[in-house]
Amino acid sequence: MTDSLGTMEDLPEDYRAAMQAAGVAPLWPMMRNVLPHGAPAPVTQTGHWTYASVRPLLLQAGELTPVEKAERRVLVLSDPGRGTGAMQATSTIYLGMQLLLPGETAPAHMHTPSAARIIVEGSGAFTVVDGERLPMEEGDLVLTPGGEWHDHGHDGEAPVIWLDALDLPLFVYLEGSYAVEGDLQAQRNRPDASQVEYLSAGLAPSRSTSRPRRYPMIRYPWQRTEAALREMARFGDADLPELDYVNPETGADVLPTMGFTAMMLPEGSTSAPPRRSCSSAFHVVRGRGRTRIDGKTVEWGEKDTFSVPVFAVVEHEADTEAFLVRVHDRPLQEKLGYYEERAR
Repeated sequence: MTDSLGTMEDLPEDYRAAMQAAGVAPLWPMMRNVLPHGAPAPVTQTGHWTYASVRPLLLQAGELTPVEKAERRVLVLSDPGRGTGAMQATSTIYLGMQLLLPGETAPAHMHTPSAARIIVEGSGAFTVVDGERLPMEEGDLVLTPGGEWHDHGHDGEAPVIWLDALDLPLFVYLEGSYAVEGDLQAQRNRPDASQVEYLSAGLAPSRSTSRPRRYPMIRYPWQRTEAALREMARFGDADLPELDYVNPETGADVLPTMGFTAMMLPEGSTSAPPRRSCSSAFHVVRGRGRTRIDGKTVEWGEKDTFSVPVFAVVEHEADTEAFLVRVHDRPLQEKLGYYEERAR
């Protein structure tokens, strides 16, 4: 849009008052904001949430607020561009760090937004999704898709902390966000599907004997993900080993509007991905390094989380061997038909 577009101040005061009384407004003064030239002008700013600063606050929340009063004891990671308290890390992605203490139970509910958890610290906790008990070990990705009942429990001896990622901002914008409460679920007396039906890549239950659920595999164990990344680093052709988390029956992204990609940065390596139209958040499973985002440097360490706005120029550099999981909204953009990658 050119600078020649008129402004509200160009219009007579009585005309502006008449428009306000009629409940209308002129488009042309606003076109610069809603249709900027060449690329979006994001509100989202790069955020960096260090685990060293968040963890003590989360543990203190465990002392101050019983889980019965909180239902989900979470500290929200707010986008700096929208200010502290914003229920967004990017335009479409909500992030929160959640705590569950030994012996605690988070009650069952279901909601329209989809969620996933990346386990950050501890063991002994579990999530139950539609009756399937899912162990929560460090680095695991555990899904709680929209419309699926889920609750949490903890049989271990130390705090368990995980990172929540939801498409909540999208559902709030659509005025379609709501939850339904329920009783704790009866658990099936068997391991989860990642340990039975989908134990090996490339193998799935015979179509003649089973009809897969929409979300047939809910837990993606980190141990297997890391092993696969290491094999790619040894024998793959790609400079940067990356793996997308996918539905084992369809090959599609694990959730309708959010994607998850695991990546490995060998010690001393650098990576300069293309500029992407999707927004992203990176969680550091292990390692130390830095990422330059549109000229701003984020020095990250183990268990930190940082965000990247749309079309940002990104460059990663690893001081040590590092593993990260990228949360992004590429699946949503692909469904809308506008996902784009540009040269740097």
